[in-house]
Amino acid sequence: MKKLALMTLVFITSFAQAQEKMQSKQKMQDYTPEEMAQVQTKQLTLDLDLTEAQQKQVETLFLENAKTRKAKMEQRNLSGAEKSSRESLSKDEKLKMKNESLDQQIEMKAEMKEILNQEQYAKYEKLREERKGNHQMKMQQKKRAKLSEQKE
Repeated sequence: MKKLALMTLVFITSFAQAQEKMQSKQKMQDYTPEEMAQVQTKQLTLDLDLTEAQQKQVETLFLENAKTRKAKMEQRNLSGAEKSSRESLSKDEKLKMKNESLDQQIEMKAEMKEILNQEQYAKYEKLREERKGNHQMKMQQKKRAKLSEQKE
């Protein structure tokens, strides 16, 4: 019985430390658009073995996207003072945001297709899908944690 209690205590402690570590990580949102573009470009260079010319093109593209995202985020934060959450957005506002996001993704995909060769682009798409799956898993875990906190 004591062993079970001790093992439970160790598990809970390690779980709490892991959560603290995850929360303390700096998010990409805290970076300037230039820093975000530079980090994303370096990561993609490592993943796809980009040439110098490709790196410059990709960094320019990422910089434009980062500036756009940062501006939209700041605009949402300013207009979000009276709106506390995403759920308070009207159906038309949500639809508009979703369409803008999808248009941006389509544009990004087309530009990346022009910059990368076929092999690199195939690998890029595979990496995007993997990251998308990981992101969705994290979101589900957050929802579950939030629900469990509400139940307690």
